[in-house]
Amino acid sequence: MKNIDPRRARWIKFRMGVLCALLGTGLFSVVASAFNIQVKHGAEWRMIAERQRQKRLKVLPTRGSILDRNGEALAVTIDVPSVAINVAELLHNVPERQTPALIDAAAAKLATALGMPFPELQAKLRTRRRFVWLKRRLSQEEVTAVRALVDPRRPDALKGLMIEGEGHRFYPGREALWGLVGYVSADGSGVDGVERAFDEELRGRPDEISALRDRKGTVLFGDGLEDERALAGDDVHITIDLGLQFQVQEDLEAGLRAFEAKSGSAVVIDPSTGEILAMASAPVYNPNDYGDTPVEARRNHAIADRIEPGSTMKIFTIASAIAEGKIKPTEEIFCENGSWTIGGVTIHDTHPEGMLAPASIIAKSSNICAAKIGLSLGEQGLYSAYKRFGFGETTGLGLPGEAAGVLRARGRPWYEVEVASASFGQGISVTTVQLALAMSAIANGGKLFEPRLLRSVTSASGELVREELPAVRREVVAPFAARMVTEMMTGVVEEGGTGREAHIPGYRVAGKTATAQKADPSTGKYDPDKFVASFVGFVPAQRPRFVIAVVVDEPWIAHLGGQVAAPIFRRIAMQALARFGVAPSGEVAKTPVTFPLEDPTPLVYAEASALGDGDLTGPGGAVAAPIGSAAGNGANAANTAIKAVGNTANGASDARVPSASAAPGAQRVIVPDLAGLGARDAAHGLVSIGLVPVFDGTGAVSRQEPSAGTLLLQGSTVRVRLSPGS
Repeated sequence: MKNIDPRRARWIKFRMGVLCALLGTGLFSVVASAFNIQVKHGAEWRMIAERQRQKRLKVLPTRGSILDRNGEALAVTIDVPSVAINVAELLHNVPERQTPALIDAAAAKLATALGMPFPELQAKLRTRRRFVWLKRRLSQEEVTAVRALVDPRRPDALKGLMIEGEGHRFYPGREALWGLVGYVSADGSGVDGVERAFDEELRGRPDEISALRDRKGTVLFGDGLEDERALAGDDVHITIDLGLQFQVQEDLEAGLRAFEAKSGSAVVIDPSTGEILAMASAPVYNPNDYGDTPVEARRNHAIADRIEPGSTMKIFTIASAIAEGKIKPTEEIFCENGSWTIGGVTIHDTHPEGMLAPASIIAKSSNICAAKIGLSLGEQGLYSAYKRFGFGETTGLGLPGEAAGVLRARGRPWYEVEVASASFGQGISVTTVQLALAMSAIANGGKLFEPRLLRSVTSASGELVREELPAVRREVVAPFAARMVTEMMTGVVEEGGTGREAHIPGYRVAGKTATAQKADPSTGKYDPDKFVASFVGFVPAQRPRFVIAVVVDEPWIAHLGGQVAAPIFRRIAMQALARFGVAPSGEVAKTPVTFPLEDPTPLVYAEASALGDGDLTGPGGAVAAPIGSAAGNGANAANTAIKAVGNTANGASDARVPSASAAPGAQRVIVPDLAGLGARDAAHGLVSIGLVPVFDGTGAVSRQEPSAGTLLLQGSTVRVRLSPGS
């Protein structure tokens, strides 16, 4: 500086000072910023950095399986290959001016490999997103073609392509389960049937995990799941028996084809638990290809179709009237010889009759007598009776789309003619599953169970999460009324009954046919050419295992319930009996059937040897005489025998039958010799002196205990063995 001009030296010093000041200011700014970021606002900046560096990945669990009562798969989730692409990785380090050409070239290659339109793939690649689905559910040939495109040995290999295993719902039962199980939409949600009813359990619990990612967005590693159940949804076990379901669906479809019907449904229920064993509907579609089926075709007719039940309602009318004491089992009602006018409306019977007892009213399906019985209950009585049986409300099954049926308009009572028509199933509507559940109440002795479709829910590891147990909703009729109506219903399938086609050799069947005309919405009148044929019943009659309801809508070849629905019932019942190992027991069961007789003036009532499967016992074990002894007498034999026994018990002297335990002041009587007598004569002889007969077998008396001449107290039991040819 000594050799430099002073003015120039001062200028150099000034510039150096300015430069140092600037450097100092910059250094101060850097230090201040570092302090601000690292110390003062360090926590906030660390959170921002973590959000950029970490990624929350949502883990969707594999959908749980639907299994039948035996563990057979009804719906499972399988992994199918799908292809996606990271467009950002595809275009990494590619100059911007070259990206359009690269996108077009990649779209062309993918269009050839996947068999997709070039414009569609081009549009997906132009989004430049880090994850784009290109195609789901690839075939094996498509997977091979995509893998060839990413082969690193190829100079033009595409980057960013990913083949992912994606869960796809598969239904092994195909058409047999379409209306019941439902299906799953593309986003994994249950849309119909069991899939929707138990969607929350099947979907499981989605969870999130934290993952680190690099500058390209590639996930490096992640934390573990907090909830292991997020890996898979729960498995739902339902009450359906897959083997029986296949048979019911097949028999129903065969019946619809034979009679050229529009549609139909069938339901099988265990009356002792309320479990749905099978539920079929036709026409059908394959739930694996639900997207190819019109929405209106995906209809479960068993729960969604409201039909006029017709004559099946006579069972519930008569049962309620007997339970309420409005009629007696032996009481005969005048059927007006087939034509009766009430409220300006004429009611007709298919077969004109004079006087009929309740058993024959059911067997011959008299509308007029059923109307008179319904009128004896009154408007409120009949309405309340039907409500107790579960009509006019959903069953509580839980399946989407279930109809409630219609009893009457809200807030408006029935007129007299409406009471009469409702008594035999006109002017009201029900569903097939409602009919089956109501008939179950008759079969099990008067109890309406909550319908059960769910048995249990288990985790993917097999642990029990939830279990459903049988539950009684309410008692609808007294047990004695249900049992009496059961005996009357057996006449429907005997000779002379309307449901002879439902007869199964070796088993007693209780049931009821119905043929209902369909109303024409355009005219408000019944269409003379359109019918709904149905049959509802249970088997075996003495100890019911299966309640079966069959409904066929608009059959063309024939239209009567006994012609159309009864044969379908028979085939389904035979399959169910065989599958569950219910052995034929002949026409008579060896073990007496007992039940509490709650009628204040109980009739002495027992089964026919030909019609019965056991002996009916009343209070204290009181047993009545049998109803006839010749096989195949059907409802006529039942009426005659009920009347005869009723006359014995409630004759001119209004005598009361003593109970099996000796009453105070009971007299000793001598047991008569019954050898060679028929069942009716033997019963009459014992009941007339105050003894209680218990019969076993068919034919005439071959043995008795105690023997003839023994002194017994009135009310004691005499066991009588019947043998053919004695």
